[in-house]
Amino acid sequence: MHDDLHIIKYRSRGHRSLRRKRLGRRAYIRSVQLLPSLATLGNAVCGFGAIYVSAFAMNDAGNDPWAQFFAKHSFVAACVLILLSMAFDALDGRLARFARHTTDFGGQLDSLADAVSFGAAPAFVALQVFKANGPDTALPLSRLIWAIGAIYFCCALIRLARFNVSNEHGEQAHMSFLGLPSPGAAGAVVGLILIQQDLRTISLSVQSTVVTVLYYVATAMIPVVVLASGLLMVSAIRYPHVVNKYLRGKRSIQWLVGIVAVLLLLLIFPRYTLGLGMIAFAAGSPIWFFVTRRRPLKGSIGTTVATQPVE
Repeated sequence: MHDDLHIIKYRSRGHRSLRRKRLGRRAYIRSVQLLPSLATLGNAVCGFGAIYVSAFAMNDAGNDPWAQFFAKHSFVAACVLILLSMAFDALDGRLARFARHTTDFGGQLDSLADAVSFGAAPAFVALQVFKANGPDTALPLSRLIWAIGAIYFCCALIRLARFNVSNEHGEQAHMSFLGLPSPGAAGAVVGLILIQQDLRTISLSVQSTVVTVLYYVATAMIPVVVLASGLLMVSAIRYPHVVNKYLRGKRSIQWLVGIVAVLLLLLIFPRYTLGLGMIAFAAGSPIWFFVTRRRPLKGSIGTTVATQPVE
């Protein structure tokens, strides 16, 4: 009898302990870091807004002046919203590390927001731009362009899932990325669209053959850049973390002058500086990767040096 009472007390203690753990886990999920989570949700809202704004038409604007403005500049406004999503995406991680409280909940929420802002939104905006400004295409080609957008979206999801699995906390673990980061892929697509829209505005106001040709070339390059950016996200090419690797720590005076020059170019030619810079970031690592692979090893004359195994 005494042993039975002891077993019952032991089991009741075990149930109470398990219950406290479950309640504590639930309370942990309910209590989130407010500012980083708000920044992450701002990222998602801007991405959703880019999708909504890019589908605007003048006949849907009604008498609302804001709606009329977004309908008139729908594609540029959508690109600006995606760029604003990038700002929120950079801010939420900084806020979490500043508070010294990074959680798995915040990481999962960040990836879900990135799937909207840097996966679905750029692909949808690119399809809308090509549909509105591109040439009339046959049905098979139209379906191919839609498939390119779907491939980009799937690659973004795979890239984010791979990052979640292999992610490590801390700044030192984020000096480089395996594959093109999803904000970088979205930036390449958005940058080309910004350049294309500016060329479209100039070609409508100024009768210039050169500008018109550049506008058509930029329009035709949109599906190509979307497909290339999607494939680079799931590639094995290393991309540097620009802030952690190049903008932190002590730098030379020449480096400071170069940063000032870039900022001045952003003020004078914002669309072209952003567009070309983001496309250069997406294309720079693959070009460097293939150049270094084709470069012969030291000491080899036309042949590859055989490496001996180390015992």
